[in-house]
Amino acid sequence: MAEFDPKVLAERPISPPAEFSRQARVKSLDEYRRLYQRAVDDPESYWAEQVRLLDWAVPPTRVLEWNPPFARWFYDGKLNVAHNCLDRHLADKGEKVALLWEGEDGSQRRFTYRELHEQVCRFANVLKSLGIGRGDPVALYMPLIPELPVAMLACARIGAVHSVVFGGFSAPALADRIADAGARLLVTADGGYRRGKLIALKEAADAALAHCPTVEKCVVVRRTGKPIPWQPDRDLWWHELVPRAAPHCPAEPMEAEQPLFILYTSGTTGKPKGVLHTSGGYLLQCTWSTRLVFDLREDDVYWCAADIGWVTGHSYVVYGPLSNAATVVLYEGAPDYPQRDRTWEIVERYKVTIYYGSATGIRSFMAWGDEWVSRHNLSSLRLLGTVGEPINPEAWKWYHRVVGKGRCPVVDTWWQTETGSILISPLPGATPAKPGSATLPLPGVVADVVTLEGKPTRPGETGYLIIRRPWPSMLRTIFGDDERYRRDYWGRIPGAYFTGDAAQRDDDGYFWVLGRVDDVIKVAGHRLSTMEIESALVSHPAVAESAVVARPDEIKGEAIVAFVTLRAGVSPDSDLRNRLSDHVAAMIGAIARPAEIRFAQGLPKTRSGKIMRRLLRELAQKGTVSGDTTTLEDLSVIERLAQQKGEEE
Repeated sequence: MAEFDPKVLAERPISPPAEFSRQARVKSLDEYRRLYQRAVDDPESYWAEQVRLLDWAVPPTRVLEWNPPFARWFYDGKLNVAHNCLDRHLADKGEKVALLWEGEDGSQRRFTYRELHEQVCRFANVLKSLGIGRGDPVALYMPLIPELPVAMLACARIGAVHSVVFGGFSAPALADRIADAGARLLVTADGGYRRGKLIALKEAADAALAHCPTVEKCVVVRRTGKPIPWQPDRDLWWHELVPRAAPHCPAEPMEAEQPLFILYTSGTTGKPKGVLHTSGGYLLQCTWSTRLVFDLREDDVYWCAADIGWVTGHSYVVYGPLSNAATVVLYEGAPDYPQRDRTWEIVERYKVTIYYGSATGIRSFMAWGDEWVSRHNLSSLRLLGTVGEPINPEAWKWYHRVVGKGRCPVVDTWWQTETGSILISPLPGATPAKPGSATLPLPGVVADVVTLEGKPTRPGETGYLIIRRPWPSMLRTIFGDDERYRRDYWGRIPGAYFTGDAAQRDDDGYFWVLGRVDDVIKVAGHRLSTMEIESALVSHPAVAESAVVARPDEIKGEAIVAFVTLRAGVSPDSDLRNRLSDHVAAMIGAIARPAEIRFAQGLPKTRSGKIMRRLLRELAQKGTVSGDTTTLEDLSVIERLAQQKGEEE
């Protein structure tokens, strides 16, 4: 694989602000290294210390039972996840605001911990009245409204296993996931809002349920008030059930290995892949990482902008922050509706102190122009985070300079649906940041970059990112398919968890994640990381965002096709196309020069902000898209790109 541009590897570290470090939980790189080494030397003792972050009905005496690739963490302990997120805070923080919700239409709701606790208890009693109990799967197909975390926590309270299905999925995708989980109950809504449009969730749910005989009842939240189809023998209104239910429901102690949720990974083809997470280890590492990575404080107003339909929303909207008694902002809609400053308007209104957003979202903000940010007073912000795809150095620097005004540390976090929680990230008061690098593993996480034979790579050499030791929040299996779990994650590189990501380490041991290993283009025998080419393109001052894919080439095997979104005020033309090609060649080498650069007003993305390169690959190779577009937020993006190609020809 190609090596990184040496100018990237030579990025100068940016030290945390001295004032931030003085008050941080981990105050220096030396302190981090001592913590890290202690966890490496005696991992079981380290994690045994961390169990005190949670309330246990039966404190565990055992830390780990490891029969590769199957782990059981804290397996003789018992706890309740909802108790840890709610009940234990009531004595001294019952009146603290737990949730600040804003709808896309401007409606607002707020819940104290006491109020949220009551709603969770009531819905837990509703679940029990419908025959749902420990181990029963419950599917949740909802917009980003408070009833979604309420339903999740209600399931956790009684030991039901929730499976949140992203509200942007189509009826067939929903049906596949309900069927795979064997859900007995579906919780949905009459609809939701996205960019001012009504999303007809109930209609999609009805179409899905026609193929899901395991579902006995469907509970519907009234969000829009619009007329919807109704099956009286199956459908039930949330607003009729919940007020009638008792406001108290015991939080039942669960074994630490009690399944908590199944989450189906995005971009799945064929049989859905349900990642199974359990209770004790998952909650512990979410709680612990939220405190460390975001340096969470009592008075913080914390906003993770992810949809709860993805793992980031599970771990860092619901479980991690609420377990830490944080005040959480939840926003229903699009970041650019009705204008491109909606995000910064919310930050200013609620005086958000911690903002955690996707790398693709940040690149969109950058493309829209600084003026949308500068309209607002963002002085409340003290910490910024990025998640999802690797962030290129140029976007990192823009985020740090324009949004954070150079005074907010940026935590660039690496993790996956399967890992459950953040594994590689700066600690904001301790780790000097390098723009574009996730920096160093958290204590207790043993990561490496290796060849397929498992040999460590040299600094600057591309290899495969692996995790060498089990960690508490790791997935336990693929639901219903232990063999697939064993093969896909533990069978590629002996003795290690295979992340599927390509990465490099630099001379300081920092990790630079390049993207999925299948995001590689082989041009005339040379393997090139698409992330490297994209990073080179975005480093040009005219470019806001890019996505690079391959198309077949009779001579070179594969040719590089780049889709490019330009910054505000920059006009596309053939001269710019040539300059961008020259820029890539200068940054990486002539072999990386794109065969084709196509300008785009926007790139196809899921609502979680991930670029759908699969669709771009299909467009580059065939000129049309026939594959699954159910997770695509805006179908017109693909239509415009296909039309543009026709016009160019």
